Amino acid sequence: MPRKVNKGALRIALVTGAIIASAVLGGCNRSKPTEQLLADAKQYQQKGETKAAMIELKNAVANSPENGEARLALGILHADTGDFVSAEKELRKALSLGIDKSRALPVLARSLEQQGKPKEVLDTATPEAAANSAELLTLRGNAYLDMNDVEKAKEAYEQAVKLQPDNGTVLIGMARLALYQKDTTAAENYADQAVKKDPKNADAWMFKGALARGEGKMPEALAAFTQASVIKADHRTARIEKALVEINLKKFDDAKADLDAARKLTPGSLQLAYTQALLDFTKGQHKAALESVQKVLKSAPEHMPSILLAGAIELNLGSYQQAEQHLQHYLNTNPDNTYARKLLAQAQLQTAPSEALATLAPALKNTSDDPHLLALAGESYLRTQDFGNATNYLEKATALAPKVAALHTSLGMSKLKQGDQAKALSELELGASLDTSSPKGGMALVQAEMSMKNYDKALTAAQNLVKQQPDNAQVHALLGSVYVAKQDTANARAAFDKALAIDSTFFPAAANLAQLDLNAKKPADAESRFTAILKKDPKNINAMTALAELANLQGQRDKATTWLEKASSENPSAVAPGIRLANHYLQTKQTPKALTLARKLQTENPTDPNLLNLLGTVQLASNDATAAIETYSKLVNVQPKSPQPKYRLAGAYATAKREDQAASELKKAIALQPDFLPAQLALAELAMRKKQPDEALAIARTLQKQERNASAGLMLEADLLLLQKKIDQAVPLYQKAQAAHPTTQVALTIHRLQKMNGKGQKADQELAQWLKDHPNDVQALMYSAEQNLASQQYQPAAAQLEYVLKLTPNNALALNNLAWTYQQLNNPKALETAEKAYSIAGNNPAVQDTLGSILIDKGDSKRAVELLQKAVASLPENGDMQLHLAQAQAKSGDKANARKTLEKLSAANKGEASAKAKALLAQM
Repeated sequence: MPRKVNKGALRIALVTGAIIASAVLGGCNRSKPTEQLLADAKQYQQKGETKAAMIELKNAVANSPENGEARLALGILHADTGDFVSAEKELRKALSLGIDKSRALPVLARSLEQQGKPKEVLDTATPEAAANSAELLTLRGNAYLDMNDVEKAKEAYEQAVKLQPDNGTVLIGMARLALYQKDTTAAENYADQAVKKDPKNADAWMFKGALARGEGKMPEALAAFTQASVIKADHRTARIEKALVEINLKKFDDAKADLDAARKLTPGSLQLAYTQALLDFTKGQHKAALESVQKVLKSAPEHMPSILLAGAIELNLGSYQQAEQHLQHYLNTNPDNTYARKLLAQAQLQTAPSEALATLAPALKNTSDDPHLLALAGESYLRTQDFGNATNYLEKATALAPKVAALHTSLGMSKLKQGDQAKALSELELGASLDTSSPKGGMALVQAEMSMKNYDKALTAAQNLVKQQPDNAQVHALLGSVYVAKQDTANARAAFDKALAIDSTFFPAAANLAQLDLNAKKPADAESRFTAILKKDPKNINAMTALAELANLQGQRDKATTWLEKASSENPSAVAPGIRLANHYLQTKQTPKALTLARKLQTENPTDPNLLNLLGTVQLASNDATAAIETYSKLVNVQPKSPQPKYRLAGAYATAKREDQAASELKKAIALQPDFLPAQLALAELAMRKKQPDEALAIARTLQKQERNASAGLMLEADLLLLQKKIDQAVPLYQKAQAAHPTTQVALTIHRLQKMNGKGQKADQELAQWLKDHPNDVQALMYSAEQNLASQQYQPAAAQLEYVLKLTPNNALALNNLAWTYQQLNNPKALETAEKAYSIAGNNPAVQDTLGSILIDKGDSKRAVELLQKAVASLPENGDMQLHLAQAQAKSGDKANARKTLEKLSAANKGEASAKAKALLAQM
């Protein structure tokens, strides 16, 4: 009874290296006669010194280009070493020089077979030439089989058997035919006969090994490949095939030894490089594996096994975009490979979970009993917040693999999101108990209890986790986080300290301690947490980034820049520090530096989407929309299925006033993801620019039909009505949006509009209610304070600003407004508050103006003049600042310049400041 065929073993090459590099040989000795070179080459071959033999034969051909024997010998050696292209060239030349066909044709046909040229094999091994040659008949049978002509293949094989029934190569031909016909039992019988009747036939042993490996019989495969390498010591492919089996059997030292032996035979072999990459990958040495597989892809960019391996390596290195590119390329050629499909989905889970679902869909139709596949589908739905489908797939996966802890953990998280807290906790507890060697399940349980504010239960779970993993810094840090939630600072510090005692460079623990230090108003202590890490790990990116953030919090921009520059320079191959530094340069108005850095980073990593996005952003900040268009076009090519790059490109086109192209890209983005809100809003804005309000309104109505964008659609329609000054119609839409999805922005918009419509009392009541419901809403507090200042209610404004500063101690705007408020209240803290604002945002003209005005009152008119001159230079049209400058100049005794400033302001004849200027001039 035929057994199930393994299609992977169907095409068994006598030499499996389908991508063999030509040996790079040097040296020559053409002073010898050709006959002597041929004789020496033969001796070298007998001793197994293939490289030396190759040199001699190449010299022989160079000496006597028309010597058929030299061409034949060189062609045969090329075939033996796997360089079938060179073999074909030399053998055809040998035949043209009159070499006996019976000597050259079998090797030529075999070389053509190994190049995947079955039709040329048949043209070479003609019926006439093959009539009395079992080898050529077998090669004809192989060619017909490769062309799916089973009847002619069978005829050729049977003729070969009649000529040489005990020939191993012929019997392997019959085995191939049986395998093609899905009769694995017959194929194995023929393979057994081949090695029994022709035990010195290395290729027969190679076939037997490949057949056994295809059936999953790894020990048998290893024995067969070992025998082939014994029969033919210089059989490089046998060594490589052995290594492949040894990798599967986790015999890494043996695999390394075989690869070292193969490397001595043909050091430039790409099949060898691929197998070395596979060995490194299996051992977890991913960077080394990547170097090897890149060598293969450089010379053979379409070698599918290497493309698949490269995708797996990049996935494990966290290079998800590169992994996606390799794996998508592989699946385009091999769409039925479930393993590749699962790898691609794993990469997409990190970048675009919705794409992962599309990737998995074909496999899910055909497979229902693969728990890993089902788990990936469940995780994809979990990431896209479709918790119903997530739970469905994860339940199926756990039913198939009930002892896999991670599945129960994911299922628990899905049920938690569905609101089924009891079952969620049950699954999370099961996940944690199934694998106490890993902290993942227990950590998920703690985090779930924390999310439900079950802090006591979270503490118990965290303490149990610490007992199970006493030497794990991560779980001690998690325990510290629970204590923070319980406001138990002392125990939180103890837990974080323990984490650092276990791992002195464990950043999360240091960061948590630093936050506790900042809460205690001890920034120096916070800084010391990160400098301690740098003493142990001088290139630690997280520590240097944290020090930069601390510096920024204290208004020390130059110090922040220094730390970010150090993080980037100390880690030149890391992309993230460079991106962070470039963004810092942009924020601090150092655009040329940002551009230079972005260009450098992108040149070194030409397909990194984050760097393309960064470069485009900096180019737009540099007012170079043309360059940004080019950069974002590259980003679109790198991420063709993502709407974000097209949205970015549309923005660049819009900046360049190429609005039709901008609209086209936005529509492409929406076609990829219909509910992609930024593109919808940008398209509406373009429509308004073109004075097409109906088109903008249609977009608003479309958004209102999308569940996640309904509020945005209401707001967009309200905005359109507001442009038409239809406040009465706009407010109800804003209120409807606010009821569905309350935000500070809409709450403040409604307040402004109601005041404009004469409903100030109602507006103030609603704002007060918002602040009562959201007492820590800094934006709303700042807005309310501004309203109080505008109505000269300084005491409530001061109270609100003081509370804002408790929430955000280094809020320069709040400090500035509070300083001005204190000045109105004659509060002596006005100056120190203004000085603090200036220390954080000294280049802000409003801050300069406030401090300058206070200094006038304090009698420091000289410094006041300096500050106010800077403020007026930044905002030359601001009348209040000009008035303050004139007052400072007058108090400093500079009456002439005071008069000039007042005359200029008075001549402007605009607003209250001009009127005050005229009054002061009259007094002077």
